Amino acid sequence: MRRLSTQNQNFKQQLAELLAFETVNDPELLKTVDQIIVDVRAKGNSHVLALTQQFDHHPAQSFAELELSQAQLQSAFEGLDTEVRQALELAADRIRTFHHKQQQQSWTYVDDLGNTLGQKVTPLDRVGIYVPGGLASYPSSVLMNAIPAHVAGVAEIIMVVPAPRGELNPLVLAAAYLAGVHRVFTIGGAQAVAALAYGTETIPQVDKITGPGNRFVAAAKRAVFGQVGIDMIAGPSEILVYAEGQNNAKWLAMDVLSQAEHDTVAQAILITPDAQLLEDVAQAIEEHLAQLPKANIARTSIENRGALVLVKNRAEAIELINKIAPEHLELCLDDAELMSREIRHAGAIFMGRFTPEAIGDYCAGPNHVLPTSGTARFSSPLGVYDFQKRSSLIMCSEQGVKTLAKTADILAVQENLDAHARSARYRYID
Repeated sequence: MRRLSTQNQNFKQQLAELLAFETVNDPELLKTVDQIIVDVRAKGNSHVLALTQQFDHHPAQSFAELELSQAQLQSAFEGLDTEVRQALELAADRIRTFHHKQQQQSWTYVDDLGNTLGQKVTPLDRVGIYVPGGLASYPSSVLMNAIPAHVAGVAEIIMVVPAPRGELNPLVLAAAYLAGVHRVFTIGGAQAVAALAYGTETIPQVDKITGPGNRFVAAAKRAVFGQVGIDMIAGPSEILVYAEGQNNAKWLAMDVLSQAEHDTVAQAILITPDAQLLEDVAQAIEEHLAQLPKANIARTSIENRGALVLVKNRAEAIELINKIAPEHLELCLDDAELMSREIRHAGAIFMGRFTPEAIGDYCAGPNHVLPTSGTARFSSPLGVYDFQKRSSLIMCSEQGVKTLAKTADILAVQENLDAHARSARYRYID
């Protein structure tokens, strides 16, 4: 795992190289995805079935076999081990409680001219949620996408999830049942995104697509944006751990590896002003890797995109954190809440030594769908607000329009928009 120090003359260049990552700009990838979208739009179910058979080796012989019934979802839920079912229910309850706090209300007010102004909040009609499959199954992603949509009031939630060789993790189906997903299709990749965006004979067109996926999914979401809304272009998982004072190096090392085990291109960074702690964590990482089932993935991740960074002090660390704008940020120190006030850019901030990022992935309550690749500078976690939209409300009184119309008339003339000016003018000149 590479060592960096802010005292090195070429630190800025080293940091830029560490952070550099292009998710969906490969020309061949974009060409392939664009063709898949064109074909799905033209051929519908038949092409989605063919690609699912080709890429996922799914045994289905008809498109009807790709949709799961509510009875199948319920059976998966009821078949869970009691301890697992209770854990899933607790996570769902905490996620639902947190997201209820995000609900927005419509509002109006009457100004001093007697005009009524306001904002109307309405849910989206139908959304599609993409749940990753393949290398791993993520029931937590089902909860994090579907529950906020339900809280927002979305009428229909369509879930797509790849099922390699026709196999699905029962826990994913159980999570879909618990979260109230309405329809589930066992398809994935760019073809699933295209089917949601444009609709097929069976899959209804949605208004928005949320949820992470591989680079084909990310490229497809970018390609269909405008036809439908999307949450974000998700890159590989990231964690940045800042530690100072008395810390358990084994805890910190495992926190770093918790994201590294996701993907060979995931990014894990530790920042500290304590040189000895940095070395202790490096040693603990090696000890943990000897025992992790996904050690090969985690090792590739930390060797290619991970770093242990030595800084002079906390102020330097804060500047660096805000520059990186990490997806997950752990602040492992005594006054973590105080330090968090100076963090402007992070997807989620985990404060204190007893708050591992893994808690946030499953059951803390806040959403784990977070901005990556530095986009926390301008993006936010997935939430209820992503499944709602706002309409402005404007109603002029007979007296109020006379003042506002005159102002609009004057400004429209300045913009050379004569019809605008006359439309306003009619309201205050008889």
